[in-house]
Amino acid sequence: MKALMGYLAGLLFGLGLAISGMTDPARVLGFLDIAGAWDPTLMFVLGGAVVTTFIGYRLVWRRGATLLGTAFQLPTRRDFDTRLIGGSALFGVGWGLSGYCPGPAFASLAGPTAPLVAMVLAMLAGWYLARRL
Repeated sequence: MKALMGYLAGLLFGLGLAISGMTDPARVLGFLDIAGAWDPTLMFVLGGAVVTTFIGYRLVWRRGATLLGTAFQLPTRRDFDTRLIGGSALFGVGWGLSGYCPGPAFASLAGPTAPLVAMVLAMLAGWYLARRL
């Protein structure tokens, strides 16, 4: 049941990315092009995510357990370290160069292109190297 719920959450997330157009790297790169043809769409998608998360956390804190009866696993760390900052910077650089972040990249694999495959392979290599180091 836990795997099914994870699958449904991922499916809902991917559907939201596809409906909002965030699987199109040109839209993401248009958002980052503030001096050119700026596309504010991503700002509204991110704003919607922040509002949803804000409301969701308030609802989670009121409940004692998940719908499946297990305890919630909420993050507890609040410190910043070099791994967090370095990983965030690497994520941002990769997103800015390719126009894909991991969620939309996997959602876009149904119609693979050479840049998408290159980005996913680079991401998988980065995950592998991060685990090995």
